[in-house]
Amino acid sequence: MAFEAPAPDLQKLISAWEEWERGDQQPGRVLANMKTAGLPQVLQQLLASGWTPTDQ
Repeated sequence: MAFEAPAPDLQKLISAWEEWERGDQQPGRVLANMKTAGLPQVLQQLLASGWTPTDQ
C-alpha cells in the first residue's frame, strides 16, 4: 500500500511561520512543520504556474 501525502495546508504553513516569528519554535522545527504541511508542493505549484513575487 503506497502512502499518499495529504494536500498542502496553508493555515498550518502560516501558523508555523508565525510561531517562528514570535520565537516560539527553533528554525529546524519550523522547517520540519512547514515541510509536513506541504510547503514543497506549494512551491512547486507556484513555480509551475509561472508565479513571480512582486513588491508589496
